Amino acid sequence: MSGVYVYAVTRSDHPLRLDGLRTVGGTEEPPRVLVHGPLAAVVSAAPPGLRPKRRDLAAHQELQERLMADGSVLPMRFGLLAPDDTAVKTALEHKGEEYTRRLGELHGTAEFNLKAARDQDDLLREVLDESEEARRLNQHTREGSGAYEDRLALGELVARQVEARQRRQADEIVGRLSGLARASVVADPSKDDFLNVSFLVERARADEFTAAGRDLAHDYGDAYDFRLRGPLPPYSFAA
Repeated sequence: MSGVYVYAVTRSDHPLRLDGLRTVGGTEEPPRVLVHGPLAAVVSAAPPGLRPKRRDLAAHQELQERLMADGSVLPMRFGLLAPDDTAVKTALEHKGEEYTRRLGELHGTAEFNLKAARDQDDLLREVLDESEEARRLNQHTREGSGAYEDRLALGELVARQVEARQRRQADEIVGRLSGLARASVVADPSKDDFLNVSFLVERARADEFTAAGRDLAHDYGDAYDFRLRGPLPPYSFAA
């Protein structure tokens, strides 16, 4: 075989219910299992010209979610290829202890990802309401009486205040949800978000965590945009 596509690593005693699942690339060959000792890797034929098409991304996630429903899984990122079966089994051998430990840590869990943004006009109003210096400099610039130095000082002051507030709010949000999770990982947010955090949550508490996310959004109000996704394969905690 010229190459294999790798979906996940799990224990060899996992139920591995793969019937009826699509493969990435839509090949006729169904997904299959490579076993080495106590571990197993779920793979399929490597598709030619692999691209992150919606159909293939969905096939990748559907297979992983099927596995997750029956036990702990180390999900691989979309697009992971190995040259052949031997290379996959060699990886299972060399990383056997690490994979086994991580599977134990992820047992019965799923990932929830939360991204948060805030209306910038609302945030600016808050800065001006709470900072006397910002109000003074803003008044000067609006009246046209402020010098260039005042405009520069206002911009720098607002930027510092915005960053401090968003950092404080991010810490508050993570702290509020962390009690329902085994672990959390904060990633770099995009330019539109001030928070991008993933939580490792016991699947038995998934509904409780989702409800807590809804309560959080309600408490912070319409000026905030919270986007909670999950349960997902625990990508952020599998590495």
